[in-house]
Amino acid sequence: MTEILRKKPLEAVLSQDSGDAPTGRLRKRLGRLDLIGFGVGIVIGTGIFTLTGVEAKQHAGPGVVLSFVIAGVVALLAAMCYAELASSVPTAGSAYTYAYATIGELVAWIIGWDLILEFILGASVVSRGWSGYLQNLFGLPTELFGERSVVNLGSMAITAALGVVAAVGIKESARVTNTLVVVKVAICLFVVVAGAFFVRGGNLTPFVPPSAPASEVATGAGQPLVQVLSGAAPSAFGFAGVLTAAAVVFFAYTGFEAVANLSEEAKRPAKDMAWGLLGTLVAATVLYVGVSLVLAGMVDYRHIDAGSPISSAFDSVGARWAGVLVSIAAVCGLTSVILVELVGIGRVGFAMGRDGLLPSPIARLHPRFGTPVRVTIIATVLIMVIGGLLPLTALADLVSVGALFAFLLVSIAVPVLRRRRPELPRAFRVPLSPVLPTVSALACLYLMLNLSVATWLRFLVWLVVGLAIYVGYGRRHARLRA
Repeated sequence: MTEILRKKPLEAVLSQDSGDAPTGRLRKRLGRLDLIGFGVGIVIGTGIFTLTGVEAKQHAGPGVVLSFVIAGVVALLAAMCYAELASSVPTAGSAYTYAYATIGELVAWIIGWDLILEFILGASVVSRGWSGYLQNLFGLPTELFGERSVVNLGSMAITAALGVVAAVGIKESARVTNTLVVVKVAICLFVVVAGAFFVRGGNLTPFVPPSAPASEVATGAGQPLVQVLSGAAPSAFGFAGVLTAAAVVFFAYTGFEAVANLSEEAKRPAKDMAWGLLGTLVAATVLYVGVSLVLAGMVDYRHIDAGSPISSAFDSVGARWAGVLVSIAAVCGLTSVILVELVGIGRVGFAMGRDGLLPSPIARLHPRFGTPVRVTIIATVLIMVIGGLLPLTALADLVSVGALFAFLLVSIAVPVLRRRRPELPRAFRVPLSPVLPTVSALACLYLMLNLSVATWLRFLVWLVVGLAIYVGYGRRHARLRA
């Protein structure tokens, strides 16, 4: 119990440059705009191009706009907790390191293992989506591109290319990400402005359709855990439908955590981390709300194409050329998501290797590039194999449960660290603590309960595998043990 509950001293976290550290130290090369660029690069992706239409059609109608607002508020609460910790404890690993300093080594290992799952599966799922959009845009062969391929060459090729970028350097990754972000944000703004001319008031009335029984009822392990526990009957639309949609579209916001992983590489973390995290969510929420409002106004929610809602909406009003721009934005958007996921994996693996919970040689920094090249290469190969060979629809929810679990622990860590180290300088402070961190933790728990029983079972299997690795290797080789 003494070993698994040992905590990493904050002084050790803040210095991270002890002479006996075998991995080296990350270079501080990122400014405020770079951090926001990474955040928007990962958050504005699959959600804005698919979830808007799916949830409007199945659960919320035009009220999906409210769903994005509610999800944005919950994400903002979690982001404030991240901002306080990232600005006062600027280090790679984000939630993993915060848990190590406040709760204990075992929980830190669990959350680090969980983050590895989140980033690897997230990048794998998105790489397959990228391949599908590219196939639709250029009419490429479905045997090698898209979801029907046996070996998804598109998924593997984009992962390999972006793995090289992530390995070469953080500044180079920032330049590529920022360029892609400018393109996709510009096209998203175009969708809002151009689509506004085709909005019809009748499509937005009623804004929240009356509640009705759900047309497709999940059974067995496919049911949400909260439904199994409460025995409630599933329903669609009404305010309950808006909340259900909020639980789903929340996952479009979860990538902002990757920004916290970059705090050790920020030039001025005390000043810039809060801007990076909160700026990401404000920009993402404005774009999500604007696009979902225009989409609901252009097409009756009952006739929305769930597969390609935005481009199909422009097709329905005779503006097919706009659908091409949307596809270009989707390709750019998903490219930046994969790149930021790869960067995030490298930082989590680096932090765990530096602490000895993973073998330190794989986390050693490249002498020229200053990046954890070996971790990045290993992650790139895994993502290429998974994304290239496996259809990941059933596993995609694991990304969500992993992110929410991290958010929950970070929310708990804020009041714990304030009590343990009240004298620690905090450039950003969560207002009304511990009330808002508690609300954030409860909101994350509620959204986790809305995931299926099958997702929870897969998550538990992953945690059991991780615990076996910790007992067999991490506990014995942790630097704190010395």
